[in-house]
Amino acid sequence: MVDVARAAISGCVICYQEADRIADCVRSLSFCDEVVVVDSGSTDGTRELAAQLGARVVVNVPFPGHKEQKQFAVDQASHDWVFCLDADERCTPQLVERVVALRDAGFAVDGYEMPRQNHYLGRVLRHGLHVPDRKLRLFDRRKGRWGGRNPHDHVRMQDGARVERLGQPIEHLSYRDFAHHLRTIDSYTRIAAAALAAEGRRANVLDLLFRPPASFVKSLVLKLGVLDGWRGVVVAAMAAYTDWQKYRRLMALPRGRAGGAA
Repeated sequence: MVDVARAAISGCVICYQEADRIADCVRSLSFCDEVVVVDSGSTDGTRELAAQLGARVVVNVPFPGHKEQKQFAVDQASHDWVFCLDADERCTPQLVERVVALRDAGFAVDGYEMPRQNHYLGRVLRHGLHVPDRKLRLFDRRKGRWGGRNPHDHVRMQDGARVERLGQPIEHLSYRDFAHHLRTIDSYTRIAAAALAAEGRRANVLDLLFRPPASFVKSLVLKLGVLDGWRGVVVAAMAAYTDWQKYRRLMALPRGRAGGAA
């Protein structure tokens, strides 16, 4: 019988002002051989809490962007296999058990994606735009890196890299409350509009007329968000509002400009 070499895993987390959530996130990565927390200058005790739990804390300011900060965290890792989480995410026990089994058997592919269980105002969403919300979070950094368009980053694997889907989920505590959701939309739509403008994209009145209602119908009807009750209606409305804000702000920005929007 041939012994399989056990791959070491680095847990990688980026955070800012997450004192109320960082501990559970770091604890959920306790199966990793190390946890690297990259902080953007928190002043609420986030860094101290992470360090107390054994994480190696690195401060990287000013914040360079979501995908850039996540890649910076991966680059700080001691091991080539990385498991990336945001501070509002945590590995479920089922996922930990599955990942440990895969690791101990010697990873058969180059990356693994898994669904997220998105909590919204006290309940897990079962339908709508963000179900099953699969994310590639466990991968060999020699075969992939963070990319995409800020703030909606994702891992891009090299051509020919093999990826397997897992059924065990990441738990995602997306918003603390409705006000937090609104603040996130305000921040993310500014970033998204600036990123689109920097790529030379433009928006017009048709984008404002058709994209928001299309998002609402897709989330509530086509993706059966209505089955989540009033939460499904709110999520669909917020998706429409997000599109409206993003394209309204893009209209205000000249093409090729990455500055802020109103």
